[in-house]
Amino acid sequence: MTGRIIKGIAGFYYVYVEGCGVYECKAKGVFRNRKVKPLVGDRVEIQVIDEAEHKGNMEEILPRTSELIRPAVANVDQAMVIFAAAKPKPNLSLLDRFLISMEQKEVPSIICFNKIDEASEEELQRLKEIYGGCGSRLLFISARYEQGVEEIRDLLRGKTTTVAGPSGVGKSTLVNALAGTEIMKTGEIREKDAKGRHTTTYREMIELPNNVVIIDTPGMREIGLCDVDEGIDDTFEDIAKLATQCRFRDCTHTNEPRCAVRQALENGQLSKERFELYRSLHVESRKSADMKAIAKARKALNKTRKK
Repeated sequence: MTGRIIKGIAGFYYVYVEGCGVYECKAKGVFRNRKVKPLVGDRVEIQVIDEAEHKGNMEEILPRTSELIRPAVANVDQAMVIFAAAKPKPNLSLLDRFLISMEQKEVPSIICFNKIDEASEEELQRLKEIYGGCGSRLLFISARYEQGVEEIRDLLRGKTTTVAGPSGVGKSTLVNALAGTEIMKTGEIREKDAKGRHTTTYREMIELPNNVVIIDTPGMREIGLCDVDEGIDDTFEDIAKLATQCRFRDCTHTNEPRCAVRQALENGQLSKERFELYRSLHVESRKSADMKAIAKARKALNKTRKK
């Protein structure tokens, strides 16, 4: 039988087979030997071992159309990352890392800033200036008051979308609004640090009305740069395009003459905060490259010494 993994908990995988329901399955040892881990969203072949109890074994993972590391899901058409416009204050570095990781995997992204009812006009304008030219679809909504929910529903219709974001940003509230009923528990914001408590503790595929399929994931805390430089310029496409107009191809955008990026900053065409995010990620990626090179050299030296 062929089905799709809709949830994975503690080594058990719950596979939905159309017309038959959900089967609780264990993955065969062959996957561990192949170093392949089943992911929520995977299409799989299963063998039923107990029809009455709806239990089975996972026999094969079918070829994936996409595979993500963070969040660890498969076969998604797009990713929607949700941050609060305020309460808690959005971690833009984390947001950029998410966008870069999606760019690396060639998965289209949607940026959704929730809780606009709790943010000032200045805060909203600042976010629009930073991400208005990033290339991802940019949305400002209030899930609590269902403002902008219909637009999201249209963007998700007919697709499988992984939904990610830190705790406390209103992810569960949005899913409930899309479903038209309360299907997920929502958490409260801690007063002392304005951060949320995790209400999603595992990845789960949820089918909603209007042919909407989402994979909900636990709250993001940190994302590293997976591959040095790859994806940064694509994510900051507006800055990369300006950089092609600089006098020097290796321009660092600091004090070189005829720097198009610095000119855009001075003219107010480019957000200073967006540029600082871009520059800090490039600095980190170079440090990461140096650390990898050092580790590789040490490994080679140790092999030489053993000989």
